[in-house]
Amino acid sequence: MRTHHSLMEILRTSLKLGLTSFGGPVAHLGYFKDEYIDKRQWLDDKTYADIIALCQFLPGPASSQVGISIGMLRGGFFGGLVSWFGFTVPSVIVLVLFALFYQTFSLEGAAWIGGLKIVAVAVVAHAVIGLGKKLTPDTPRIAVALAAAVVMLLFPSAMVQIGVIIGAAILGFFLFSKEATSRVQPFSVPITKKQGLMSLSVLVGLLVGLPLLSQAVSHVYITLADIFFRVGTLVFGGGHVVLPLLEQEVVPNGLLTGSDFLAGYGMAQAVPGPLFTFSSYLGAMISGIGGAVVATIAIFLPSFLLLVGALPFLSELRHRSGFQGVLTGVNASVVGILLAAWYDPVFTSSVADGADFALAAVLFGLLHFWKVPAWLVVIIGVIVGTGIGFMFG
Repeated sequence: MRTHHSLMEILRTSLKLGLTSFGGPVAHLGYFKDEYIDKRQWLDDKTYADIIALCQFLPGPASSQVGISIGMLRGGFFGGLVSWFGFTVPSVIVLVLFALFYQTFSLEGAAWIGGLKIVAVAVVAHAVIGLGKKLTPDTPRIAVALAAAVVMLLFPSAMVQIGVIIGAAILGFFLFSKEATSRVQPFSVPITKKQGLMSLSVLVGLLVGLPLLSQAVSHVYITLADIFFRVGTLVFGGGHVVLPLLEQEVVPNGLLTGSDFLAGYGMAQAVPGPLFTFSSYLGAMISGIGGAVVATIAIFLPSFLLLVGALPFLSELRHRSGFQGVLTGVNASVVGILLAAWYDPVFTSSVADGADFALAAVLFGLLHFWKVPAWLVVIIGVIVGTGIGFMFG
């Protein structure tokens, strides 16, 4: 009964996040912290930060992986599945419906989308400050965060981000290992190391086997499974990084026209939840609802297999001083990466004038000082942002 209640609690919470988490992967981490850590205290801040650091190392959608990890720690493998389902299914439904009716369904330039973007400015700022207090409490870690932010602002790309994280890990090993504490809050992972290794074996098997199967058997579902599983396994940086990779896979091959691809891209910016659900739109455009199901499962499956493979080892490695030093460095760099992302693309694509900045400041104050729930801040932002759009647009 406890497991049943736990799964229902995970589903309710993740579904709430799936309906309200606008603003992309950086903003999602802010929503997660507010709901999972601050409000429900399912994890302590250090464990949450370590999970973020782990997911930054893994390919795939980092925010979705953080949500799946929290679900797994709370309710086992099925907890991770339920957490993913609740967070993902709202945007999947919207994007599939959009794919089926998109020719008569135009939201381009809608005023309420501007409100959602401004909400993201407030949410990400709140997340940066909250994580910064916990992860950069001294000048060496502040220096790592600032260096990461400067590099990302000057050279914004997925490959540079990976380099920043690796560099911070090396710095962390040498700078912070001696300061590592033995008082690490333990967490139990309901997955054995043997199951973890089996999961990684399945990942490798599918990565090798699906292209061979796709060549041997000409079927649209197998083709979709091959394309989206490969992208889900190999894309680092998540979020917007996946879009050019998907475009290269589906447009030149004639599976979709460039204009159809861009229509879905525009809609994907306006829905809550992970940007990887853009795959649901593409699958539906190529082969209806069945194609959407195959594409969605295929692009997220690598995340599950990677996490099942990694989490059992994370719980043990966290107690080793060298690994703690590495995580300390990576966590500090994550604050800098979030700060850079807050400016570009979140701030630069959302705040066009003084009215936009005024709304962002008010929303930040409601969230940060008056502790107004994030879902309510979203509603306020959409209503006021729509009004600003009509008055000053």
